[in-house]
Amino acid sequence: MQTKCNPLAAGAIALVAGLAGHTVAQAQGQDSAAATTPPAVVITGSRIPRAGTEGPSAVTVITAADIEKQGYRNVFDALSNQTQNSGFTQGADYGNTFTPSANAISLRGLGPNHTLVLLNGRRMADFPTAYDGTVNFTNLANIPSSVVDRIEILSGGASAVYGSDAIAGVVNIILKKQFDGYDVNVKAGGTSRGGAGDKRVQFTGGQSFDKLNTLFSVELLERDPLWSADRDFMASKTGVAPTAVLSRKNVSTGKYVDLGDTCASIGDLFGGSTVNYASKTGSYCASPKVGPTYWTTQTKNSSQNVFGSANYELSLTTTLYAEALFGQNRSTQNTRGPTWTSRSLSDSYFWNQNTNAYEAWTRYISPEEMGGVERYNRSWDDQASSLSFGVKGAFTGTTWTYEAGYTASLYKSQDHRPRALANIDSFFLGPQLGVNADGVAIYAPDPARLTRRLTPAEFDSITGTSVSDDKSWTNTLSLTANGEVFNLPAGPVKVATVAELGKQGFSNVPDARINQGYFNVATGSDVTAGTRKRYALGAEASIPVIKSVDATLAGRYDRYNFAGRNDGKFTYNGGIEWRPAQQLLVRANYATSFRAPDMNYIYKARGTGYYSSTTDYYRCAKAGQAVADCEFANVSPGADYVQTGSKDLRSEKGRSTGLGFVWSPSADFDVSVDYWNIKISDLVTNLDADTLLRDEAACRLAGDLSSPTCADAISRIVRFPDNALNRPGEIKQILVNPINAASTSVDGIDVAAKYVLRLKDYGSIITKANYSKTLNKHSRQFAGDPLKDDLEDLTNYDWRDKLNASVTWNKGDWSNTLFFQRYGKAPNAAGDAFLTPTTLVNASVVYRLNARATLSVAVNNLFNQVKADNSAGWPYYPVGNYSPVGRQGWVELNYHFGG
Repeated sequence: MQTKCNPLAAGAIALVAGLAGHTVAQAQGQDSAAATTPPAVVITGSRIPRAGTEGPSAVTVITAADIEKQGYRNVFDALSNQTQNSGFTQGADYGNTFTPSANAISLRGLGPNHTLVLLNGRRMADFPTAYDGTVNFTNLANIPSSVVDRIEILSGGASAVYGSDAIAGVVNIILKKQFDGYDVNVKAGGTSRGGAGDKRVQFTGGQSFDKLNTLFSVELLERDPLWSADRDFMASKTGVAPTAVLSRKNVSTGKYVDLGDTCASIGDLFGGSTVNYASKTGSYCASPKVGPTYWTTQTKNSSQNVFGSANYELSLTTTLYAEALFGQNRSTQNTRGPTWTSRSLSDSYFWNQNTNAYEAWTRYISPEEMGGVERYNRSWDDQASSLSFGVKGAFTGTTWTYEAGYTASLYKSQDHRPRALANIDSFFLGPQLGVNADGVAIYAPDPARLTRRLTPAEFDSITGTSVSDDKSWTNTLSLTANGEVFNLPAGPVKVATVAELGKQGFSNVPDARINQGYFNVATGSDVTAGTRKRYALGAEASIPVIKSVDATLAGRYDRYNFAGRNDGKFTYNGGIEWRPAQQLLVRANYATSFRAPDMNYIYKARGTGYYSSTTDYYRCAKAGQAVADCEFANVSPGADYVQTGSKDLRSEKGRSTGLGFVWSPSADFDVSVDYWNIKISDLVTNLDADTLLRDEAACRLAGDLSSPTCADAISRIVRFPDNALNRPGEIKQILVNPINAASTSVDGIDVAAKYVLRLKDYGSIITKANYSKTLNKHSRQFAGDPLKDDLEDLTNYDWRDKLNASVTWNKGDWSNTLFFQRYGKAPNAAGDAFLTPTTLVNASVVYRLNARATLSVAVNNLFNQVKADNSAGWPYYPVGNYSPVGRQGWVELNYHFGG
């Protein structure tokens, strides 16, 4: 379950440079009254230890027990389901993404790159491939849950404490520091609809040897894929033309060439679904099951994670520490099978010498021909590692403590992608016989080469696998200190200081054979790489103004060196806590923040690729077709794009404010209400292709070619001429690049409540609820554009509000939990209406078998709901907003021995 806490104001998680969660040693000489005060700990919000958990900013705490009882499978699952995580993200199970082996969150809907994610208060290396091909982010998929003590979420700007990235908030994943004995945990589960099973084994232990304290954990996970064909509702495309499997087209007439009995002879392909499809322009072989056959809605995953830590007490006031984390992960997925279009790298058609006509040939190779659908899987091998070590302690005879530490983090990813080889044209068409007077390639192909089925050996002769290597890293040296500086009538003024020196870098190295013409893909895949340095100095203070009022102040200066230029920012924040009564806290905070431009935005070389799917709104409108029924909608694969970076981008500047109260009349009841507001100027964002296509269509239809947005959108959608012989009027490519957008702002409310009902002999019932609602969100792309209402924008798939509620009954050896998640409205896939809110229910039972063993049973999506969305056709559910998996269940056994 989730507990709402309210820490000290400034921001952050963890004792600087990674001491989060540790109790700080206090100087000798404390009186007996102080001995009864709760121990001072660092809670996300400040580098200054304090006894209480309330402060001028709200912090949400997710404990290890919450992760188990609420049915969360891992750290990402726990974070993504929090109410503050309102932003739509393309995770590992989204489908054809740039980062199918990674998961990210988006606090307040401001994007994955605006939330700073820390591990024990330390920065981790970014995932080496940019999210959605644009922004850098932290992957949450490879953090072992077995050693997680708690997760703390601070919403709002915290740059004055943590520097760049902390605009939407800070997430600190705090690992256990001590462990006595050994735990073996085994967990396995599956789904009631079939597929998507998973299993996990964890071995965690710790032991103390005089002055040395150690902890380790090993975690092994296996997860089965879920294919679209495994779910009846999306196993076949309905209501639209089936996907072409084999076709010949006369480009001059626009008519398909009759294939005779070909379709009948290959009718057993794609599970026996291949048929002769008669269109307005002739017939071709087609199947409604092509897309579902090749599409995984849940990736296959195998990962192994190891964590170890050690603390050695040199003296009563000095401790050496070291922590190491290593994880390797293989992800496998499929988003489309092997296709071939004649001369796809040039004009997509040729001169057929045998028929004296311009023709375009296409072929979709089936699983039956190549030896199984998994033969065309794509896989990623990831390795993530981090090492931290340092010294911490106290200055004898003072209240001051210190820590000096070094952290190095490295993330490597290798992408194995199946591709057609450069010989595929000659395989189907035979040798090229030159070019005609118009410069079009001449062939004299045998039609039998197109129409007969392939053997696995033939398939192997025309396909191969490209291998790209991606890497990112970060190193940080930090020094922190905190203590009391002087006393005021209401108490001591406490100060924390920090100095940091860091460097980070990344590289994306595509397979060199791409530019050598080895594969049937366009050359021009360039290496993208870059580095930057960071320097920072900061301080914060906790000031007891009067007995009932405390204030906090923080300031920090960060300076970045990159791409031959410097960019420095000073940020500050302040907070106030007023307690008019012992049971009531009124709080307020104000913070400035910033974000240095993503390195991918800065250093991106000319990148080419294609979108997973594209909707050509202009052609749909010209044809008088609604998006849901349009032949040009959700076309997969989508349009080609060309993306470039910019070294002239400015840092983003942010401001956040908060106002709220906490009422806690007893230990069994508390409620908090907080209003928050975040504004960003000079927002760096890559131009969104779908938005560009919508804008282009609206502008062309309205005849507006000159307004700032219209002129820009039309210039970026490059089309074939309307009189082109092949593909007239179709999208040729979309040009995108990052810009400093004019502004964006978002505000809303968070509500949290807890009530404990004690029933004596019948145990206790604990109820908790968290609710977040976005009240307003506005943005403009260019200064001359009108302000855009993002909450009414039907291309903005963020949640407008979310509610989590849980009821737990604890009695004796039993703990039973019902967890409710209500998702508010979000747009449908067609972008023409909102989907209705939906509530999902998870249930868990934990039973303590004896003093050493517990048995747990958890069921997610208890009522087996899958949200339907037929508005834009296949796959008939809201991809990214809801899961198609249905009911999932797990059995978990934990045994403790030793200690």
